[in-house]
Amino acid sequence: MNPDDTRLRCLLVDDEPPAIAVLKRFIEATDELVVAATASHAVKAFDVLSQQRIDVLFLDIQMPRLSGIDFLRSLKQPPRVIFTTASRDHALDGFDLDAVDYLMKPISFERFTQAVGKLLDRAEARLETNEPTRWQQRFIFVRVNREMVKINLDEIQYVESLKDYVRIVTPQKQYVVNQTLIALNERLVLGSFCRVHRSFIVALSAVTAYTRTMVVAGSHRLPIGRLYRDAVLKELAAYLPVSAEKL
Repeated sequence: MNPDDTRLRCLLVDDEPPAIAVLKRFIEATDELVVAATASHAVKAFDVLSQQRIDVLFLDIQMPRLSGIDFLRSLKQPPRVIFTTASRDHALDGFDLDAVDYLMKPISFERFTQAVGKLLDRAEARLETNEPTRWQQRFIFVRVNREMVKINLDEIQYVESLKDYVRIVTPQKQYVVNQTLIALNERLVLGSFCRVHRSFIVALSAVTAYTRTMVVAGSHRLPIGRLYRDAVLKELAAYLPVSAEKL
């Protein structure tokens, strides 16, 4: 990646190669955008987003296994998004996601340039306000083996580090995910989860009791690391003044 290249880096996600080819051709004809990567499904797109900077997501709504809308909802801080779709009904499904635009297939170059104009206007506005767009996040998708699995955030009790993997624990099931604790922590909602130890993140809503050295989440007792203690106790006291029992 050239640090002097100021073009917006685009990830094209579509399961139809001809649709990818059209977008590539259009982007190559603009000065402000560059194709950073392409993906034919959400699993590959997730890998790209975790490995490199992406400024713009051209995202097909109708894809196998996981729709573009559900994939976008799973991202904590997604890049700016332009949806592509063959159905106006599907475009309406994503109205609350603050997409830059919706491009109806087959996409004309004129319509594409209109969307890019909106994109650049929004990019300038965001630089001025420095306020990233967010929406209420209720779940995440994680890769378990070769599948993308949806996990509701309010079901998570805690997350445990297993070196290059993490174990996500819910009352019903445990998931071993090929991701580091630091990377997963970036995807969890601020104020709802707390890192209590170098190896543990706990869901504050799951805490039923705590002391200076441990928290109880469900039926599990988790240690509070010495270096984390002051911040953890302050956050627990603020978040759980009544519902959690201080042992």
